[in-house]
Amino acid sequence: MTEPLMTAPKIMLVAGEASGDQLGGRLMAAIKGRLPQAEFIGVGGPRMVGEGLDSLFPMDEMSVMGLAEILPHIPHLLKRIRQTAEFALAQKPDVVITIDAPDFSFRVGKKLKGKGIPLVHYVAPSVWAWRPGRAKKIAAFLDHLLALLPFEPPYFEREGLATTFIGHSAVEERHGGDATRFRQVHQIAPETKILTILPGSRNSEVTRLLPVFRLVCERLAVDFPNIRVVVPTVSKVATIVRNEVGDWPLNPIVLTDDQGRRDAFAASHAALAASGTVSLELAISGVPHVIGYKLSPITAWIARRLLRIDTVTIVNLVLGKKLIPEFLQQDCEANRIVPVLQSLIGDSTLRHTQLAGFETATTLLGFGDRPPSEKAADVILEIIEKNSSPGTGNTAQ
Repeated sequence: MTEPLMTAPKIMLVAGEASGDQLGGRLMAAIKGRLPQAEFIGVGGPRMVGEGLDSLFPMDEMSVMGLAEILPHIPHLLKRIRQTAEFALAQKPDVVITIDAPDFSFRVGKKLKGKGIPLVHYVAPSVWAWRPGRAKKIAAFLDHLLALLPFEPPYFEREGLATTFIGHSAVEERHGGDATRFRQVHQIAPETKILTILPGSRNSEVTRLLPVFRLVCERLAVDFPNIRVVVPTVSKVATIVRNEVGDWPLNPIVLTDDQGRRDAFAASHAALAASGTVSLELAISGVPHVIGYKLSPITAWIARRLLRIDTVTIVNLVLGKKLIPEFLQQDCEANRIVPVLQSLIGDSTLRHTQLAGFETATTLLGFGDRPPSEKAADVILEIIEKNSSPGTGNTAQ
């Protein structure tokens, strides 16, 4: 977008979990860089609030995952869906941007269909992994889709939904950490290797994974007694994590701040992580790692029957091969994970193969190009400008 809008747009964003809050915060910052007068409303977490959003209700209320986990929360979630849609209709923003959390976001979008408000969804649903029919369904109510992965647009464009590949937001964090600072702050000698452990950002994740990850640390401590363990986490599960790792071996350091997390990644020699975006963040930071993950038995049973892919890791998907080892469900146990981590901690072929593969994958995901948040801002501002032009049915108030 080359010409600035003459009036201050009202932009509504709806994020449902920590990763969406990060996406929303970066997008808000990119828009503010060109339109400092833009007004932001909606639902978000600390990052979006820090950029000027007054959240309609606490974002954490939507951070549940899987069939077994979500069932007890359905009545309250339905109430929040209605509240969010009614808020949008009352405020009449220039655009509504829902961010990930499709179970919540798409229900809000359907309630706003045909109400004269452009609807954009940020993060394409994984139709290439399961339920491909979703592409046609969301094309019926969305106006635009922002995709993080390069192979996603055709799935939606063939259904008539305008889709823009903007790159994965994690590439914006590259080189954002300071390894020397991290070691100085935590008094860690330069020769001491650092193992980062990331057990997830939801209560259900950390409670399932931390017992397994503890056993991994106990066994690694035998062969690598001088390693330091770092456990970056988020504030909503920080108490659980601190209580669990307090008596672990290898003297774990628990972090909850973004800069500390980036510095830890820069200083890390290897990592053990829950499945999710964090794997890509580690790859971007050049940290060899393995994935360990468990779902509830019910959710896992359903997933096995729906998934159309044999890997859950973004880097593996982009490269078309299993570069990053995955230990899922019954395979998520210490005696399987430890030998691979031992190899990554050492100067192994696997370690060097991962590092080379990370360079290829991050380039495919947009590293070296304009930041994804800037590209996303281009799309949003173009939509607002088009919708505000004479004869297009301006919704601005």
